[in-house]
Amino acid sequence: MTWLRALREILRTGLAIERNRLEPLVAIRAAAGVAIVIGLALWLVSPVYAASAALGAFSAGTATFQRSWRPRKVIALAAGAGLAAGTFLGYVAAGNVVTFLLLLAAWSFMAGMAWAAGPTAGIVSAATVAAMLVTITLPGSLVQAVEHAVVIFLGGVVQATLILLFPVRRWGAHRDALADAFAAVADYARRLRHDPTAPFDPEALMTAREAAAVTPLQARHRPPALHGTRGLAERIRPAVASLADPALGAPAEGPQRDRARELLGAAADVLDAAARAIRRGTRAEVPPRVMDLLRIDEDDEGDEALEGAARQAAVRLVALLREVLEVAECGERRAARAEDGKSAETPFLMRPTLIRVLPVVLREMRHELRPDSTVLRHALRLAVVAPVGYLAGSLLSPGHGYWVPIAAVLVMRPDFHQTYARAVARFAGTLVGVALATGVVQLTSPDAYLSGGLAVVSAALSYLVMRTGYAVSQAFTAAYVVFLLGMGGEEWDQTVPDRVLLTLLGGILAMLAYLVYPAWETPRLLDRLADRLAANGRYAAEVVRSYAKPSAQGFADVRKALLASREADAEWDEAFDRAKQEPVRHRGLNRREAEDAAEAIRALGRAAMLLETHLPTRDGPPVPEAARFAEAVEADTAQAARDVRARRNPEWGRVEKALDAWDDGGGVQERVVRRGAELQLRALEDLTTAVDRTPLERDVDSAVREHRARAAEAGKADRAVRAEKDAGGGTGLSGPPSEPGQERDGGTAPPPGSRS
Repeated sequence: MTWLRALREILRTGLAIERNRLEPLVAIRAAAGVAIVIGLALWLVSPVYAASAALGAFSAGTATFQRSWRPRKVIALAAGAGLAAGTFLGYVAAGNVVTFLLLLAAWSFMAGMAWAAGPTAGIVSAATVAAMLVTITLPGSLVQAVEHAVVIFLGGVVQATLILLFPVRRWGAHRDALADAFAAVADYARRLRHDPTAPFDPEALMTAREAAAVTPLQARHRPPALHGTRGLAERIRPAVASLADPALGAPAEGPQRDRARELLGAAADVLDAAARAIRRGTRAEVPPRVMDLLRIDEDDEGDEALEGAARQAAVRLVALLREVLEVAECGERRAARAEDGKSAETPFLMRPTLIRVLPVVLREMRHELRPDSTVLRHALRLAVVAPVGYLAGSLLSPGHGYWVPIAAVLVMRPDFHQTYARAVARFAGTLVGVALATGVVQLTSPDAYLSGGLAVVSAALSYLVMRTGYAVSQAFTAAYVVFLLGMGGEEWDQTVPDRVLLTLLGGILAMLAYLVYPAWETPRLLDRLADRLAANGRYAAEVVRSYAKPSAQGFADVRKALLASREADAEWDEAFDRAKQEPVRHRGLNRREAEDAAEAIRALGRAAMLLETHLPTRDGPPVPEAARFAEAVEADTAQAARDVRARRNPEWGRVEKALDAWDDGGGVQERVVRRGAELQLRALEDLTTAVDRTPLERDVDSAVREHRARAAEAGKADRAVRAEKDAGGGTGLSGPPSEPGQERDGGTAPPPGSRS
């Protein structure tokens, strides 16, 4: 992408307003927390303490809007504690400029490294840097610094208390995640009716898995409908894909295809009904006609149009849908039975508590301490930008210079596009919000209490539109700051011009920091592609290996490899999306080649998924040839991943040899797995075609050189004939007639199909 297109996309993204579901009750609850702390501080102490309390309450409330599966009250408390700690340490070091700048750099570096634990941790940590920069100007002594830190922490406590006393849609986000997973599979089933090879985005399933991870305390209070149900959506996805695929399911045309379309439509209706039931906590309602379409007798072979592998997939799909209905129709009851008839109760996915997660976060941070890490580069940029911005702001505006580093820190993200888009959005939102707040102040001339009320209203509007766009939310946040400073006694004409100019300077500083020390995703695309190939190769090998020796351990290995392949796929998608928005190009992999290679790897994973539907039971017949093919796939894909990184041609000699040695015989099970192996080899060959242009270019170059040599020889012969004709009087009868396949002038004809 060129710089002009990149900047145009940045403007569009930064100023975009998205249509999203608003959460007015949550916004009112968070704004009530801000109102409580402001009111109490104004009544009991002073406007200065009210400003500190409002900062803690507002930032803690903002943190609860970040996407996280932990309880919101825990996030509010953690945010309040971080804000309080940053405030106190900042004041302790504020007496010496050098000491404060060193502390600011170290704190900003750790805030940047917090992105290793996820976006929520990174965003909340950036807010603590902003708090350190603002509140160090408020206290006048060490005792007052402690008091301000306590008041800020109490703002987080108030928000956590309101969340505890007035829960809004308890477990609502978890319900939505699980319902979205079933709805995504339903949409997939509908698309398969018309496109048997339609792609599937597993993001909803991955999100549902993240939401299913809970702490032991959460597991005891989690609604039963959220326990054990996600696995059904996971198993239904390959079942519908296998039924629809012409290679391993119903033929492309005929009665079997018609019956498959009926089953796919009925499956989509059942899954949608289950999604609605889970989202609302009610019983599922499925029309009787849908239940009639799902009637299939596993033992009777004569009453159904489906045969062979297609029938196996249909029987499995119907059995899974019955489990879904049993869960959804009884509302809050748990999933009833597994396929083997035993209880479907499974151990919950463990999420460590907030205290026990600290070693995990530290381990992730240590993992990111490498030169090519985007998190490390982001942390280093923050560590430099925050002190530089503070110094620049102090020189330009001694009273409000902290707005420069605050603007820079809050807009900076680990990737290029988000940093630039947020910088544009923050300046535009600040400009609009400051203008609106200034107009209100001039019209009303508010005192401290009215300014506090206007600040609460601005906070409520900021919370309400939080998910519709950063620019819109920032406009109300800017107005909130103007009213808050007015509550503290500062006149609007002292703050508004500085706020606008210093915010612009902070955004420019953030942009320049990324240009000076970037973390482009484009140069790492080959590594991401290699990681995705290796992960999908292991998944494909584990699926085929499970046919060679069916066992419980084999199923566990398949599941583990599947999760690893999904993670690699998600990392590739994220990296490729970022690369498309960057104004740099990859010298060895253009966009079309990257898309073709990604499509080939997706086809490899899809072939493995189709085989996963027909995995044999523990006592099923083994397929010995599958073991040899699985070893070949795993070895060749691992070597191919290294070849892709080194820009060498990937080869599949072991896979081809193993498939050639595999006899095309046996029962239905063996024919199914061999057909799946053929699909895997075809996907690998497509990958070679996508990433390797060298053989074709070499063949074309050699053909061109050969043609030019022949043309030169023909030209020499033509000149010799003309010279002979001129010497013989120009009769043109000096030589014999041309033989078939030769030119009349004595030269050789160009090779068939060649062009000059």
